[in-house]
Amino acid sequence: MPTSVIDRLGLSVPLVQAPMAGVSTPALAAAVSNEGGLGSIGVGATDAIGARGMIEETRARTGRAFNVNLFVHGTANADPVGEAAWLDWLAPVFAEFDAKPPMALRTIYKSFADDADMLTMLLELAPPVISFHFGLPSIEVITALRERGVVMMATATSLHEARAIEAAGIDAIVAQGIEAGGHRGVFDPAAPDDALGTVALTRLLVLKTRLPVIAAGGIMDGAGIASALNLGAVAAQLGTAFIACPESAADDAYRAALTGPGAYHTTLTSLISGRSARALANRFTGLTATVGDLRPPDYPIAYDAGKALHVVAKAKGEHGFGAQWAGQSAPLARAMPAAELVQALRAEWESCRGTQ
Repeated sequence: MPTSVIDRLGLSVPLVQAPMAGVSTPALAAAVSNEGGLGSIGVGATDAIGARGMIEETRARTGRAFNVNLFVHGTANADPVGEAAWLDWLAPVFAEFDAKPPMALRTIYKSFADDADMLTMLLELAPPVISFHFGLPSIEVITALRERGVVMMATATSLHEARAIEAAGIDAIVAQGIEAGGHRGVFDPAAPDDALGTVALTRLLVLKTRLPVIAAGGIMDGAGIASALNLGAVAAQLGTAFIACPESAADDAYRAALTGPGAYHTTLTSLISGRSARALANRFTGLTATVGDLRPPDYPIAYDAGKALHVVAKAKGEHGFGAQWAGQSAPLARAMPAAELVQALRAEWESCRGTQ
């Protein structure tokens, strides 16, 4: 059973490129898929029209399987009083760049659970693979996608979430360790997080569920892929490893930060978006020291403030307020075209496999 998903997708290297919303592009995803891995695009930060364009472009660039990732977060609860307090706290930082914070905040991204247009588009185009982050859609949606022949994956950060994924009839679990860059895929951000590492979580899910497991978090090279497979995973998911590729949408400042001191000090923060996410240490993550007991607004409402701050700071030449997501192994990133990186990962993985 575990290898059936890999066989079904026709992967020649057990590699999934993480669907980094805002960073992954159709060109990046296609390059990975064309080399035998599973390329991914993240559409959690766009609408059905934007997602359609990304899917169609990816499909035009590759005839192989690729993944479309969706955010299935709970509906954000507006809190005008709390949001005003958040903007007041950020006001001195905006003032540093001769700007004022927004008068009010918006829910800038719609959850897939609330997006009928996105579902209609996906059922029409039926991309080869769809993955879910932050939670799961309804059983009715899962059934409809399965009837269109879509392979489905979902992120789990705990055994509890993995069992929910298994019960929902999803095809594979992405075991996201605490080392991973970007947003934690926890279903309930208010619940305690055991912060399991990739090794512990992968092995736990391999032994305690019946689904194929894809290990994610801190994996940057072929040796890491081999280690994940030794734990019983059927593949490894790499995200930070692809940020420095020219096909990614990362800007020059993000790429430079990836090779700077902040890469050695990644940190989990909810200040940028309203949900816990691992980022390079920068000016934004440094605000943790001053936030006190103030809580950010719900995701993605807080992200509206974070993005506005990044825009005004960037206009003044300060790039340290960007959402520079990265995992704990960020210093191991290599700047090369995605196809060459996949080729290197394949050679490294095969070398490690040959010595076992």
